Amino acid sequence: MRKSLRNKIQNRIVQSETSLLEALKQMDAIDKKLLFVFHGKRFLNILSVGDIQRAILKNTSLETSVEKVLRKNTQTANSLESIEYIKERMAKFRMECMPIINDNGELVEVYFWEDLFPSGEKRKVVNLRLPVVIMAGGEGTRLKPLTNVLPKPLIPIGNKTILEHIMDRFIEVGCNRFYFSVNYKAEMIKHYFKILDHSAYQISYFEESKPLGTAGSLSLLKDKIDKTFFVSNCDIIIDAEYDEILNYHKKNGNELTVVSALKNYSIPYGTIETGKNGTLTGLKEKPELTFQINSGLYILEPYLLNEIPENEYFQITTLINNIIGRKGKVGVFPVSVGSWKDIGNWDEYLKNN
Repeated sequence: MRKSLRNKIQNRIVQSETSLLEALKQMDAIDKKLLFVFHGKRFLNILSVGDIQRAILKNTSLETSVEKVLRKNTQTANSLESIEYIKERMAKFRMECMPIINDNGELVEVYFWEDLFPSGEKRKVVNLRLPVVIMAGGEGTRLKPLTNVLPKPLIPIGNKTILEHIMDRFIEVGCNRFYFSVNYKAEMIKHYFKILDHSAYQISYFEESKPLGTAGSLSLLKDKIDKTFFVSNCDIIIDAEYDEILNYHKKNGNELTVVSALKNYSIPYGTIETGKNGTLTGLKEKPELTFQINSGLYILEPYLLNEIPENEYFQITTLINNIIGRKGKVGVFPVSVGSWKDIGNWDEYLKNN
């Protein structure tokens, strides 16, 4: 591989024996969703975060090597093809990148979308047009004393509030109808958005008369939402393909989909496994454990609003358990931990501000 190409994709290169978990960590570290997989010096294929997500949905272990989940058919171009033809194919399939392969099967160039298209031309235009409910009524106790002054949704990150950052992600995918569940310092939230120019979106408020838990206030939306809708906590920001989450929800016939974040914990000690009578059966040196954490983002079908009791404290976990209890279908769509920001605690807030 020539030096200029290696420099161009250096931090995106991963070896075939690398685990899915390590590949995800690399994606998070460089804030990219696509890697180039090599076996030694031989280029094999590209690996996207979608490939890893599909593997997780099939219950594939995160210790599995990346070569096991590579797609068999990937769009590539031959080094003899013209730039115009390559650009035409990239536009047709809305490709993030096009690997260029010579007659010997060697990777000789990579064109990214931004290399060939103007900065104003989006690779992917998504228009979901679904309602979004944001649960903005909590007191934000984890961020006290700041939330003694400001309601959590209005805490600033840079030059925008947390709530605006969340809304921006949805507006980008064509969701501009918002419902805010408010309680704590509700008038301050309403006043803030009243003075903003929000011609790009519409906001409706529904207010708890008392704290109703993470889902109780949704009962106030009965007869107001009649299509599939998103529900988001007001202290989480998720950078993911929202259309892919929705596609998964619809394709699998889910009533409710939970978006999970893959959280990895390293044990700083060697661990011991034992059998009968304390017989040593195995040793693991500083193992890593990975869990799927509830990110606070969900997709719900509208009829579920009728399963939420009125004016009662009710958690969304109770709704989920009720659905499972009646043999309904609840799905889980994973995103990497780097795609999930829990702004509701001080450490994460300070890291992102």
